[in-house]
Amino acid sequence: MNISRLLRRAIITALTLPLLAVSLAATAGPVPEADAIRQGPASASPRQAPAPIPEQPIGPSVARVYYADRADLDRLAESLDIWEVDRAAGYVVVLLTPARETALRRAGYRVEIDQQQTAALTAVREAAPTQTSGIPGYPCYRTVEETYSQMVALASAYPALASWTDIGDSWDKIMPGGPAGYDLYELTLTNTAISGPKPHFFLMSAIHAREYVTAELAARYVEKLLADYGVDADATWLLNYYELRVVFQANPDGRKKAEAGTWWRKNTDTDDGCTAAQPEYDWTYGVDLNRNSTFKWGMGGSSPTPCEVTYRGPAAGSEPEVQVLEGAMRAIFADQRGPADTDAAPADTEGLMISLHSFSELVLFPWGWSWQQAPNYAQLQTLGRKFGFHNGYQVCAAGPCLYTVSGSTDDFSYGELGIAAYKFEIGTTFFQSFSTF
Repeated sequence: MNISRLLRRAIITALTLPLLAVSLAATAGPVPEADAIRQGPASASPRQAPAPIPEQPIGPSVARVYYADRADLDRLAESLDIWEVDRAAGYVVVLLTPARETALRRAGYRVEIDQQQTAALTAVREAAPTQTSGIPGYPCYRTVEETYSQMVALASAYPALASWTDIGDSWDKIMPGGPAGYDLYELTLTNTAISGPKPHFFLMSAIHAREYVTAELAARYVEKLLADYGVDADATWLLNYYELRVVFQANPDGRKKAEAGTWWRKNTDTDDGCTAAQPEYDWTYGVDLNRNSTFKWGMGGSSPTPCEVTYRGPAAGSEPEVQVLEGAMRAIFADQRGPADTDAAPADTEGLMISLHSFSELVLFPWGWSWQQAPNYAQLQTLGRKFGFHNGYQVCAAGPCLYTVSGSTDDFSYGELGIAAYKFEIGTTFFQSFSTF
């Protein structure tokens, strides 16, 4: 796989300017049901003398759950919403309901409650009396509506460089009788006075709703590119000779819920068997859109159970948001890789895709669905290290670095289309403070 020297230089320069100042992160969803936990043999869990099981855990908690080995970690990843993995210490950081905390302890797992992060779960997130825009309590992060309106204004201000396009509908938008839902939009950046064809870069953010910083970072990235056009040589050259497509709100229905201060991650699909009528899971209905892509769907690291936070959906590509995103990429990237898992993308492959996530300060590349190296591992690692050089993040393949994840958008982008694909895990918490951002 070969992205030209100039493209690498341009993309790295344009991307890393805003990335250097960002941080983000922490939260999670429910944990496996007791029956699911018990499927793992007791010997698969890290064993120390277990602490006494509390009679009645009160309220949700953020906890460290210790695992025994890679297989044990992958088993937990199928239904736990894992915020962090500390391989050296052998634990994951997760959000637990009381029932799931008890189930894990009874299954023999060592569980340690993080009192500080648990206390933050119940912190009141209200707009300051002087706040007139942004997410309540987080004025530096635009709401869905503000993101859309300001990108429309940007396209109007730079008509020769930017265009704003409706590319499809969210789940709520296509379902009658419920919330109004949203359109998904794409901002295209290029100098239309200079003819193509031009290589493409696809940037997407906020596929996981609660990851506040990602959509804001994408918005500031394009604002900087346009403001620097004609002033900065790299920005000018990039917009003249390349075409950039940006989807800021890949999961707008879910993002709207997260703006209320909830830990919402998935979309808002309610017809798969999990509804708000179930109080134990009323914030976990929906589909994890980053487990629903059509490439290697259901191959591990996701759950078939609708109320789980890593629920992959009833079928590959079942969710309208995923259909829109995959369609947007197919529209600009030709299929450049063979059908076999071992087929490498050719040396003249063009294109780059980055999905912004939070948190962990990582640059991840395929595979996520397998522990094995992707056919273009060396090239993906090399370009990833160039990104990591600029933003200081650890660079590694997603599966071996963290845990198995299948049905992800970055695996789809490389696996199905052959393009260089990356996931940037930004910052140190989901609701990153304004001062850190």
